[in-house]
Amino acid sequence: MSSRSVTNTIMKPVSSLPSASEKEQAVQAMFTAIAHRYDLNNSLLSLGLHHSWKRRAVKMSGAAVGDTVLDLCTGTGDLAVLLARQVGSEGRVIGLDLNDRMLAFGRRKIKKLGISNITLLTGNAESLQFCDRTFQAATVAFGIRNVTDIRAALREMHRVLEPGGRAVCLEFSRPTSGPLRKLYDYYSFTLLPRIGRLVARDQTGVYHYLPASIRAFPDQERFRELFLEAGFSPVTYRNLTGGIVAIHVGVKPL
Repeated sequence: MSSRSVTNTIMKPVSSLPSASEKEQAVQAMFTAIAHRYDLNNSLLSLGLHHSWKRRAVKMSGAAVGDTVLDLCTGTGDLAVLLARQVGSEGRVIGLDLNDRMLAFGRRKIKKLGISNITLLTGNAESLQFCDRTFQAATVAFGIRNVTDIRAALREMHRVLEPGGRAVCLEFSRPTSGPLRKLYDYYSFTLLPRIGRLVARDQTGVYHYLPASIRAFPDQERFRELFLEAGFSPVTYRNLTGGIVAIHVGVKPL
């Protein structure tokens, strides 16, 4: 598929999303285009709240000093940085992403911060290159929604975790009140695309894709069921900011 056809696919009305066969290439094209403004836009579009959401997710991972942790769909490495601080110099964080341009910005950030216990690698969350029972925790923040096969990604997280290890997913979800849901929909479908175009100078339609993908993503209870289907038990979740985001935690049974 050419870059022009990818753009045309994404610029459909917000109610439509790339087909399963188009999704991976389309998503990669979009994130390559906005990588240079990704961190700035995250802060602007979340009003800075994404920092506290990510800190909470890292805390809920249960990662301890000396642990080896996997961060999927790591992007520019925000969560990997927080995890690296939590596991300490004796621990190790592997950040994985399909998008090389996002990883390049992540490596610059990590180098600038002087963090030595993070390794960023190219890889697919649906088919991980790691052996069974390699990690004590596995995380993904605002990325599971963008994989082609969510079930496969959850199964892979389960496979590479040690028994007793935790899988943590921080993701946009369903606001719990009707008025908040209406306000959030207005922001997501009207204001967010305009801000995205201005700040990131985005022409790919990623800021139309993002709210549409959030609406298509399973709600809190359905996503919990997918965790259970992947073999995790128990599975819990916590709503943050009125359910705009939720953190799901699944434990791999002993």
